[in-house]
Amino acid sequence: MYGYIIPAAAVAAASAAGYQSMSPTGQWFGQTFIGMGRPSRKLALTFDDGPNDPYTLRLLEILARHRVHATFFLLGQYTQQRPDIAREVVKAGHVVGNHTFTHPYLAFKSPGEVRTQLNNCESALTDAVGAHSNLFRPPFGSRRPAVLRIVRQMGLEPIMWNVTAYDWKAPSAEYIERNVTGKVRGGDVILLHDGGHLVFGTDRSYTVTATDRLISRYKSEGYDFVTVPEMMGKAVVGRQSSVVIGSAD
Repeated sequence: MYGYIIPAAAVAAASAAGYQSMSPTGQWFGQTFIGMGRPSRKLALTFDDGPNDPYTLRLLEILARHRVHATFFLLGQYTQQRPDIAREVVKAGHVVGNHTFTHPYLAFKSPGEVRTQLNNCESALTDAVGAHSNLFRPPFGSRRPAVLRIVRQMGLEPIMWNVTAYDWKAPSAEYIERNVTGKVRGGDVILLHDGGHLVFGTDRSYTVTATDRLISRYKSEGYDFVTVPEMMGKAVVGRQSSVVIGSAD
């Protein structure tokens, strides 16, 4: 009997660990920022996988019209490809952060590969926009203790989310809206995408439309849209804070 119990327990533990390595709100493997942790009238819009032409620029138009600032987690390879779009994001007053260079599952990468992904993205961001925030978001939410340790050794702050829009597979803007409105309680970090990691130019028109509608809805309900640093209560000089890269050994 016990011969069956032990393997079953091991499988359950492995399954739980696997879930925690991908769960946006899981904290087993280290503390990450997922929102204010209590109801408030603040919401933080975050966009992953850009810069992306033309959808990042269309989002900038929407955000400017509503006078809202957001947080963009950029991929190094696309930032190198279109540094002009990355500069437009910063010029518009938004915060940019590190989303790795090529969007891998970091939980399955060696420490050396993790460092290379982060460093290469940092270099691309610095070359494109200069000083930027020290925020980092792991692709797919994938991390393990060693990943978060390297992230912090490099002076980066791991940022997750607690509201998922599922816009990367959205059949319509309404689908995105339902996913967000069904989960927002206030004090939330909302995950959206202005690009797609598989190919530059991924269609994010539904995200653009949904973002416009979501801002209108929640502003009318008295919510205030803020950047992630603002939600964290951190001072942001010029809406950007300098990143400090240290040894990752």
